[in-house]
Amino acid sequence: MSRTGRRAALPTAILLVAALAAAGCDTGGNDPAPTPTSTAPAKPVKLTFGMYGPPDEVGAFQGVVDIFNSLSDDSDVTISSYANHDGLVEALRSGEKIPDVFMASRSDLAWLQEQKLTQPVDEMLDERGVDFGDGYSRDALQAFSADNRLQCMPYGISPMVIYYNKALIDFDRMRARGLDAPDLGTETAPRNPGWSFDQFTAAAEYATRPRRHTRGLYVDPTLRGLSPFIYSGGGTVFDDQADPTSLAFSDSDTQAALERALVLLRNPQLTLTDKQLDRATPLQWFERGRLGMIEGFRSLVPELRQVQGLDFDVMPMPVLDSSATSGDITGLCISADAASAPEAADFLVHALAPDSVGRVVDTGYLAPANLEVALSDRFLQPGRLPDHSSVFNSSVRALELPPLIDSWPDLEAAVAARLRELLTVPVVDLVALTAQIDEESRTVLDPTPASESPSPSP
Repeated sequence: MSRTGRRAALPTAILLVAALAAAGCDTGGNDPAPTPTSTAPAKPVKLTFGMYGPPDEVGAFQGVVDIFNSLSDDSDVTISSYANHDGLVEALRSGEKIPDVFMASRSDLAWLQEQKLTQPVDEMLDERGVDFGDGYSRDALQAFSADNRLQCMPYGISPMVIYYNKALIDFDRMRARGLDAPDLGTETAPRNPGWSFDQFTAAAEYATRPRRHTRGLYVDPTLRGLSPFIYSGGGTVFDDQADPTSLAFSDSDTQAALERALVLLRNPQLTLTDKQLDRATPLQWFERGRLGMIEGFRSLVPELRQVQGLDFDVMPMPVLDSSATSGDITGLCISADAASAPEAADFLVHALAPDSVGRVVDTGYLAPANLEVALSDRFLQPGRLPDHSSVFNSSVRALELPPLIDSWPDLEAAVAARLRELLTVPVVDLVALTAQIDEESRTVLDPTPASESPSPSP
């Protein structure tokens, strides 16, 4: 229902309340006035807030909760925290009591809807004056919408970007040598960061220095890691964005995008070898100053800031034909069985306030969905690494969200071996391998019980 429709219903509701009040007051002049009774003050409603994140983020959320509790006489909120998203999801799926307000990934929305674990938040937040129009992007709001209702309120939005080591990749020196490199301008006249796939390739080659045992880049052989290159090259990852039955790696446009990207992504001279991966993770190689570029999200920033001597920055994903990236959106949801939906909505409004979001943003992990905070110095943090935090904001416009499916981990697991072959096998039959990837994805996206399998023709 639109906001206009909801507000149009208010006068009717007000008239109904007035009529009931008038009926209750008409005593015929004979009934005695009710005897006053003393009632004890109502106890505050106990609410729980389920969230996940590192200790610093938990501490910031605790500050948000403490302020709310100090201002509210009607409810008292306690935090139930988990180290990561998987921990909270495991708790939700194990049958534990659902927190009254809880954090969720967009990838959880299909399962949450199927289990009827949330209740829409749009009308409750609208009644409390939350600004949807200018405060949040339309894409963020649509990401948490289902059945024409806003099911959860967007809180964090983190697109995948490229982290690069500035000691291994110096764009100014590259251009001085006649190499193709992006021009980021100067401190007094900065330019919006962006680069082509050819410039990305040149940077990987520049960072690869055999004498220093450095490599240019590493891209995860996963759907999330490869999706930006497929979409940027004009391909598609799923056969249907609304109701997929398989991946679309064998699609001709997707194969064309992969053919272009894999020339770099599977180059054994520029990327980490299996032997190197057995010794350390790609992130560890990056932190040691031995890897030029790595994909990542905003949550990497605090850890990389702690690495002594590491000078890093971020760039958007490189462009083959058009800008594209993958990522995730987190939201705050209200349980369908909340102890008090109105009190839960009051806390949600408090948690969404710019100052409350800013407290969490200060820790460096969160890329906020709230546009006011995202454009503020609390998020951009001038004077701290990375130099171009604005890349996280600009990359949101290129975010390609996958379909709402409730089995993303199973899907990644089903095709993991074949995606790894795509990037590591020395000689690969792209047509055959992509067809196999699509076929294996159907075991998750469109499983057919044996009893329903078509019988062979006589």
